[in-house]
Amino acid sequence: MDTGLIAIAAGIAVFTAVGAGVGMGFATGKIAEAISRQPEASGKIMTAMFIGFGLAESTAIYGFVIAIMLFAKV
Repeated sequence: MDTGLIAIAAGIAVFTAVGAGVGMGFATGKIAEAISRQPEASGKIMTAMFIGFGLAESTAIYGFVIAIMLFAKV
């Protein structure tokens, strides 16, 4: 397989980190708003935040792993 195509595919796979970063930034802003409106519910909000961030970060990690697997075939 052509090395250039593999590099492009790996770049697209790593691009998932951009989506995860934007999503986590948006969620952080909304979480700050939610805590400022209801400080007594901050424990529940933080728990949901950590679960959501874990799921969002896992997509970025999957993209990174796929990029490594693509370069391992070169």
